[in-house]
Amino acid sequence: MSLKKFIDPITNVTCLASINSYNFIGKGDKNAADQAAVDSMRKELNNIPFDGEVVIGEGEMDEAPMLYIGEKLGLGGDISVDIAVDPLDGTKLAADNKPNAVSVIAISNSNCFLRAPDMYMEKISVGPELPNNVINLEDPLTKNIERLAKAKKKDVINIKVCLLDRPRHKKQIDILKNMNCKLKLITDGDVVGAMQASLHDSDVDMYLGTGGAPEGVLAAAAIKCLGGQFQGRLVFNSKDEELKASKMGIHNFEKIYSINDLVKDDVVFSCTGVTNGDLVEGIKKVNDRFTTETFSMHFQSKTIKKIKKEYVI
Repeated sequence: MSLKKFIDPITNVTCLASINSYNFIGKGDKNAADQAAVDSMRKELNNIPFDGEVVIGEGEMDEAPMLYIGEKLGLGGDISVDIAVDPLDGTKLAADNKPNAVSVIAISNSNCFLRAPDMYMEKISVGPELPNNVINLEDPLTKNIERLAKAKKKDVINIKVCLLDRPRHKKQIDILKNMNCKLKLITDGDVVGAMQASLHDSDVDMYLGTGGAPEGVLAAAAIKCLGGQFQGRLVFNSKDEELKASKMGIHNFEKIYSINDLVKDDVVFSCTGVTNGDLVEGIKKVNDRFTTETFSMHFQSKTIKKIKKEYVI
């Protein structure tokens, strides 16, 4: 069933979550900023006429008041949907008033998103109009870079790769430096980071690295709408994570997930800026009037647009 009728309500959800976190921008309290976005998102999702379930989000039920895995949302209705959510991706970015903090959500028809615990995921993505399987997580990074450069008719030294600037990525960063590739290192916010290679106005050729699994599914939803390629592999750091994954139906812990494994069908994606960034502008406030900018997409209708909205609150 088409999800097109939910584009506007879902846009409204991320807009109001961003507005709700506005007063915490630059205040140094990332938890308060996140909580404000969570509270708003829960309230607004409960006003939408669907049976929604958070299938990949911020943790388990005992970690509420986060939007937890398994939480039921919505007014009810004939449509059951999966929800993937990060009310504030880049909590530290918002707390420090740095670029690329966003509120982001994706919905799909029931049983269409990967169901996984809140854990880490290894990720790689590239943009549209490239040969199938130009990237493969099983292959060495050098091979992926060389194959991508050949497909894009570029020299390897002109391939630009975006990664989270983390100690865990030292090996990949060293390899890329040895290949004389260009680097774009980001501090946080890997949903927007992973989308970079699929945006027509970006100079990023590839996204790479390990980050949150919820952000991986959200990025895959966006990249599916943009026509890019994405692969992910869950990273298990404990027996507890393996047990939780098993209970959710995951038994092959080495599986590489394609974009269509992560997002099996139609999807609506909405990403609203909290602070200014590469994808969207942040919240602007004049007196009691807020202006938002949202990157909104719907796979089935091929909708890709930026939406500016004003709210008087």
